[in-house]
Amino acid sequence: MTMQPAMGQQEVFEPQNELERRLLSTLEGGMDGDDFIASLLHAQVFMPVQDEPGESEVAPHPAHAQPLVLQDEEGRPVLVLFTSPARAKEFMQDFPDYGGGLLTEFSWVLRRMGSPVAIIVNPDQEAGFDLEADSVAELMASLPPAA
Repeated sequence: MTMQPAMGQQEVFEPQNELERRLLSTLEGGMDGDDFIASLLHAQVFMPVQDEPGESEVAPHPAHAQPLVLQDEEGRPVLVLFTSPARAKEFMQDFPDYGGGLLTEFSWVLRRMGSPVAIIVNPDQEAGFDLEADSVAELMASLPPAA
């Protein structure tokens, strides 16, 4: 399983939760990448979702949420996630239609993907990473059935 650091850097990354501590440790070589991915499956992530017309103050029903999906250089879809809502604020300023979001387990996100796409976590931040679509497919296949 390959985990690549996300491109771009801003200020020094100060971990604010357990997922961020594990991510920083992994990126610095203190934690094995496979161990990090195993812990990621049960960690909470923030998924920005598109606002429903006229309902900007009401959280969307998770089944109808439209996540932020960008295109990579080759035109392939890339799902955008963050390690916390606070990490999304600056990046999301460029996407005003995505004012809401869901804080949920990473495995929940994987289970609701129709087909595997690449994922970027914490884009444009020092502690971020990319998962290629084939790695996402492996993770989806490894999930136990939902309870």
